[in-house]
Amino acid sequence: MASPAVRDSGRHDNCFADEIAIDFPAVERLLERVRDEFLGEAADDGVLTHDIELTVRDAALGAVVPFDLPCRMTCHVCGGRGEVWAEACPACAGSGDAVRHQPVRLAVPSGVADGARLSFRVRAADTAPVRIEVRVAIVRPKSF
Repeated sequence: MASPAVRDSGRHDNCFADEIAIDFPAVERLLERVRDEFLGEAADDGVLTHDIELTVRDAALGAVVPFDLPCRMTCHVCGGRGEVWAEACPACAGSGDAVRHQPVRLAVPSGVADGARLSFRVRAADTAPVRIEVRVAIVRPKSF
């Protein structure tokens, strides 16, 4: 049987809202992840977009395209609290978060079309899962 918060709204935004009250900014994000794993991913989760350019040859044959993906993780200085001794953490400016750039190697299939969109999810150690949408642009050589 679904809880009233889920049944009434059709969403799980406040499902555990009254279950935890801790003064750690990062705990809210952890709780969001627990909700998503337990109840399913929220429909309006953000998607990071990234544009890549391929030559006509790479689009026809396929290619591996490396890029860096910014992933959110808990600040290692304050442990997600957002403060160090009652002052805002200098490393995360009080957010409890840090950004880690995760290298990604995307294998683009052969025969990809100009304007194609590739969607996938990245899960890196110590970071929240990130949904990615890559837009492909095929660059044609300039004729002289």
